[in-house]
Amino acid sequence: MSGRTVNSAILLLVIGNFLAIISDSIIKWQGGDVAIFQFVLLRVIATLVMLLPFLAMIDRRRLFEGSRIHLIRAHVGLAGVLCMIVALNSLPLATANAIFYAAPVLVMVFGVWFFGERLTGLSLVAVISGFLGIVVILRPVDLSWESLSALGLAIALAINALLVRKLPRGQSMVHTLMLTHAYVLPAAILLAVLEGAPFDPSLLGTAFASSFFILGYNITILLAYRHCAANQVTSAEYTGLIWAMVVGWLWFAEVPDVWFYLGSAMIVIPLLLQSLEEKRRLRIARQTCEAGS
Repeated sequence: MSGRTVNSAILLLVIGNFLAIISDSIIKWQGGDVAIFQFVLLRVIATLVMLLPFLAMIDRRRLFEGSRIHLIRAHVGLAGVLCMIVALNSLPLATANAIFYAAPVLVMVFGVWFFGERLTGLSLVAVISGFLGIVVILRPVDLSWESLSALGLAIALAINALLVRKLPRGQSMVHTLMLTHAYVLPAAILLAVLEGAPFDPSLLGTAFASSFFILGYNITILLAYRHCAANQVTSAEYTGLIWAMVVGWLWFAEVPDVWFYLGSAMIVIPLLLQSLEEKRRLRIARQTCEAGS
């Protein structure tokens, strides 16, 4: 699965979102009464340790190429992780992830702003319906910093997904992930020191487990978005909502309410229709080319 075709990129996103839900579940199971910045630091270190056996895949002649983009992605990702921890410990797993998966909608919006991508009629419907779906799930009367933190992660995910295109051509996944986590290490250390919490060895297990699964997610994202346009594959990310409902029910005995289902439908259905329309358009274009030849 190279991610070079639309179908392989979609499959990668389905697998990646399952891995992300497992990582989210570990964080939620751990609870919120822990040293958050210490946990984030341990996650960064754990990821770097897991990448060490693959150092041979790093091009030392172009070691720091793309550093500006890596620095931005690293610190946007750090802010996103902090938002995620707050949201997961304050909201049901499925509800938090419904907001996290506003990221594909934001990818389309940011794609227009930063890359000049054009929205079709269905894309515009998906954006409007998606934002209304977020409002339905959160409900203004229930708004809090915790629920808004889930939206903060969605913004971070969308920004980093689009910035993948700005990464140097030919740079390996290991190289990209190593630089991203190396660049965020100083900030993570500073936050942990300022937090001033005593070292908690119990965080090591959850940090390494969470890092393992989220590392798999990051690899799938890099592969899926590097070669395909965002609007071709982004709807596949919503399979994470299904994973979140199943895992939340099995692991945490959480049952989503009617507002969750309504809002999720408003987010997902237009994107699925958009994906089907895109496939139909490509099929017609291919048939036209074949007929002309």
